Amino acid sequence: MRYQLRDPAGASRSVAYLLMGAGPFMFVTGIVLPPEHPSMVSAAIFTLLTVILLGLGVLCRWRPERMPHLSWLVAPFLGAGLVTSLNLATSDASTGAQLFYLWPVLYAANFLSRTVNYLSLLWVSGGNAAVVFGVLDVHQAVSDWASLSVAMTLTTIVVTSLRNRNEKLREVLERQAYADPLTGVANRRSFDGELARAITWADGAQQPVALLTLDVDYFKKINDTWGHAVGDQALQAVAEALQKIAHGPEDVVGRLGGDEFLVLLRTDQAGALRATEELRALVAEIDSLPCGPPGLSIGVAVAPEHAATTEELTAASDAALYQAKEGGRGRTGVASPPAERHNVDQLTALT
Repeated sequence: MRYQLRDPAGASRSVAYLLMGAGPFMFVTGIVLPPEHPSMVSAAIFTLLTVILLGLGVLCRWRPERMPHLSWLVAPFLGAGLVTSLNLATSDASTGAQLFYLWPVLYAANFLSRTVNYLSLLWVSGGNAAVVFGVLDVHQAVSDWASLSVAMTLTTIVVTSLRNRNEKLREVLERQAYADPLTGVANRRSFDGELARAITWADGAQQPVALLTLDVDYFKKINDTWGHAVGDQALQAVAEALQKIAHGPEDVVGRLGGDEFLVLLRTDQAGALRATEELRALVAEIDSLPCGPPGLSIGVAVAPEHAATTEELTAASDAALYQAKEGGRGRTGVASPPAERHNVDQLTALT
C-alpha cells in the first residue's frame, strides 16, 4: 500500500517514548530554564501541554488500540510541528534544538512508506527553516538549514535501505520456516495452520472446503531403481503440478514428508474431483523423468459433508487415500459421510 504502516506495535512505542520525553522537556525548557521569568499564563500553558503530552504518551504505550489508526501515519508531521513550535516559543535555534527533528525523520524511515518519507523530509525542512531564519542571521541560518537538510536526507536513505534489507531477510527466513526445502510448497507446520483457518472460515461462511491427500505410487521403487536424485525430481514435478491446480488465492499445497502431499481447496466435492482429473492430466504430460510420469493415489474429503473439524477432515481424507490404494493404486477415493450419531433418547427409542 502507498501509505502502509509497518510494525504498528513498534510505531506506537516510538510515539509513546517521544511524547513521554517531550512533556518533561517542554516543562523544563519553558518554565524551569527560560531566558526570562515566565508569566503565569505562559507557565499555565506549558504545564497544561506537559500534562497532555504525558497523558498521550501513556495512552500510546499501554492502550495503543484506543488511538485512531491515522495517528500513527501523521505522527512524524505532528512531531516535527511540535519541535518547530517549541523552538520558536523558546527562540532556540541551537544545534541541540535542531537535532530533535531527527525523531520524525527516523520514525518515518522506519515505519512508513517512501512517499511519506519524502513528505516528512519536506515538512521537517520547512519547519527548521522557519526556526533558523526567524532566530539567526541569514548566513548562519542558510548554513544550519542546509546542513540539517542534507543530514536528515542521508539519514532517511540509510535507515530506509537497512529496513528494506531486513524485510527481505525476514521474508527469506519465513519462507525457510514455513516451506518445504525440496519442493517449495508449505511444510506441515504451515499447512496445519492454513487448514485450521480454512475450517473456521468454512464454518462461518457455510461454504465447503476440500482436502486432497495423495501419495506417489511405488515411490520406493523409483528411488531404488533410478536413485534418490530422480526420486527428488519426481517429487518436484508432482509439487509443480499440484500448484497448478491450486487456482484460488486461498488454495494451499503442502508436503507432509516423503512422497505424501496435501492440497487444500475452497471448493465442493465436484470441484475437488475435477481438480484430481486436471492433476492426473498434468502429471501424465511429464516427460523429463527416466521413470516416466509418476502414478498418484488420491483421497478426497470435504467439510462439512464428510467432517466438521480439522482432525476429522484429515482422518477422512486419509481413509479415502487408503481406499484408493486398496483399489489398486492410481485411483481416487472419496470419503464416506460420517456415521449418524444418536443421542441417548434416540438410542432408548431404538431399543
